[in-house]
Amino acid sequence: MSNDPRNRAPTEDPPYKVYRSGEESGPGPAGPQERPYKLYRSVPKGLLSRLRGEEEIVEPRRDRDGGPGGPDGPGRGGGRGRGAGGAKLPWFRRRWTVGRVLRYLVLAVIGWLVLSLVLFLVSAQVQSGSVPGNVSSALTPGSNMLTGTDTVLVIGTDQRPKGSREPGAFAGGIRSDTMMLWRIGGGTSRRLSIPRDTMVPIPGHGVTKINAAYSYGGPSLAIKTVENLTGVKINHLIIVNLANFPKFIDSIGGVTVQTGRICSEISGGAANGGWTLNLHPGTHHLSGIQALTLARTRENTCNAASNDLTREAYQQKILNAIKSRLVSPGIFFHLPRAAWNAPKAVRTDMGGFTLMTLFAAAEIGGSAPTEILQDHHLPLPDVQSSAGQAAIHRAVDRLMNGT
Repeated sequence: MSNDPRNRAPTEDPPYKVYRSGEESGPGPAGPQERPYKLYRSVPKGLLSRLRGEEEIVEPRRDRDGGPGGPDGPGRGGGRGRGAGGAKLPWFRRRWTVGRVLRYLVLAVIGWLVLSLVLFLVSAQVQSGSVPGNVSSALTPGSNMLTGTDTVLVIGTDQRPKGSREPGAFAGGIRSDTMMLWRIGGGTSRRLSIPRDTMVPIPGHGVTKINAAYSYGGPSLAIKTVENLTGVKINHLIIVNLANFPKFIDSIGGVTVQTGRICSEISGGAANGGWTLNLHPGTHHLSGIQALTLARTRENTCNAASNDLTREAYQQKILNAIKSRLVSPGIFFHLPRAAWNAPKAVRTDMGGFTLMTLFAAAEIGGSAPTEILQDHHLPLPDVQSSAGQAAIHRAVDRLMNGT
């Protein structure tokens, strides 16, 4: 028999049902009937489809039992993450679960770390090229400090404000206020401070204080002088920028250092536009300016025995305090600011990635023991004497080999 409706007998039921607008489907006048069709939701329309005016077809969500409506029940929405009519809710209106909170937390932590890394690399790139060009030729190529070990010369200059009355200010040029060799990398972190008043032969200038080498020939002559004194090849140079050093300390939330009695006035003291530091014996949390003042204190009016060697010891304590602060849990909230200010506190031959490996190697290597180049029987090493040569040999051996 043909399926053409025109050939069907009048008594046969049609294979479909017809409903008028507003009528309830069902077997009786008011009874519900199952619809002979289903609604489906299409895939989300693209931008071009939306511009053409095409509409999406909405499919009701199914709950876990297969019923309509999802977890909100029949007729109450389109299921998880959807509101009435199946519309997708914005992320902040969806139901918060432990898993969702953890996902957002992990994403926030990753974003914070990536932001800090980008700021560090950008800041380091801005600071690149801040050392003289002849420094590279004076340095010996180094290795990757995550796997190998390099020697870094750290120099702090004694540049003071114009008209400074600080004891030891040098009017003829900038001298190195601090000299330190840092053996770093491959799980190693050891430092050796060289007192600024150590008498050494400076190439082309005879025997004089080692801090004059920077004034006579800049960082390249300082590198050559230290290499001649110690016999150690230097791979990298860091010149501490004293103007930005306090900003970096403040950006990490300050440092905690244990000191004796300190009564110090730098550049005439606070009353004359300089800095004053008064500390009782004990542990102190120092701001950037306080840490810089302690690092530059040569004359302590509360302790007549304080000298340049005492200052060298406090400088190393400050470096260890910085390292301890960088591995503390509280540093996480300071990371972007610290990452931006860290490269600005130094001038160096190292680019952003190399400088980053140095910071990582410092964290891995732990806190370095305090070591100062001096003879046990002399206030400063007499490098011309056999006792001075022996003292230098012992100090360098501990720096390079840890023995």
